[in-house]
Amino acid sequence: MRERTARGSDRHVVDELDRARAREYALLANLLARGPSRELLGRLSALQGDATPLGTAHAALAEAARRSSEAGAAREYFDVFVGLGRGQILPYASQYLTGSLYGRPLVELREAFQLLGIERVNPSEPEDHIATLCETMAGLVGGAITGPDGCDRDFFAKHLATWARRFFADLERTHPAAFYASVGSLGRAFVEIETGAYSLPA
Repeated sequence: MRERTARGSDRHVVDELDRARAREYALLANLLARGPSRELLGRLSALQGDATPLGTAHAALAEAARRSSEAGAAREYFDVFVGLGRGQILPYASQYLTGSLYGRPLVELREAFQLLGIERVNPSEPEDHIATLCETMAGLVGGAITGPDGCDRDFFAKHLATWARRFFADLERTHPAAFYASVGSLGRAFVEIETGAYSLPA
């Protein structure tokens, strides 16, 4: 993972719903940081779905995992995000919001990380990578990263709500990346739920 919390003093009570949300963010962070391991594919293949949009996305991801190998998913990851010179998608907030890397969204994110006590551990990777943002949300929602009341709501609004749904919709349409298209569907469904929940009064 790309970022680690360095400090935090405010206590945060985490209920079961928050733990489930944190696990969802952590799963997305893992899948967007690198291709899934064989072990992770095995766990994903056992996911259970239901009739909700998120449950349907879980079922589709489970089916995609059953049809994928570790090597095949790694090739998909390379083709989608890395490529020979450039992948199909550049998964950075600055790219989506300004059309170029290292833009103002990255500057604002670095300021937010400084306030939260999060230190950079991978100087070669811009911090506004979608995996880093999902990992940060997992920490904020799950209590591993602490800060003022409502810091998770503020972080989501400023650094994910503005572009993450569009990113996941683009990922959903990647071709022929069957596994990562299902990751896109999961991310889009989850971000839509989070956006609706955070739009409610605190």
